[in-house]
Amino acid sequence: MKPMKGRRKGKAKDEGLSHVDASGDARMVDVGPKAATARRARASGSVRMKLETRRRIEAGDLPKGSVLGTARIAGIQGAKSTASLIPLCHPLPIENVSVDFAWEEVPGSDEARLRIDATASVTAKTGIEMEALTAVAVAALTVYDMAKAVDKGMVIEGIRLVEKTKG
Repeated sequence: MKPMKGRRKGKAKDEGLSHVDASGDARMVDVGPKAATARRARASGSVRMKLETRRRIEAGDLPKGSVLGTARIAGIQGAKSTASLIPLCHPLPIENVSVDFAWEEVPGSDEARLRIDATASVTAKTGIEMEALTAVAVAALTVYDMAKAVDKGMVIEGIRLVEKTKG
């Protein structure tokens, strides 16, 4: 019998694939034996857009309303929904999520870049990186959705984990 597509026969946990069992099937990691510790993760990404789009966002001059206020709430909601979106991700009792924005110029162009930074914290048995990354991604998608009518050339880029800590 052929292995099902997507299975990785012969790859076991001892090879560093903690979400794969000895037979190659995906599984949720058992964090039961681990101690709960304070954990924090910071992620970042950006949305590149026309300078005119930036001006309209700052002026609150877009048909869908406050772009950054809505994107902040969406990012927080995204972090809180991570376990529902990412298979095998543990649901966490998130203690805090912050989503912040900063404008950056793109030298030599008629573009601006909106940097999105998200920080999430929890006291738990597993990390909170996925929640911080999801917060950035959902905030960026919300900016895109709210401004796409005036700027179809926006680009979401560079979503990455910047830092993670555990106590």
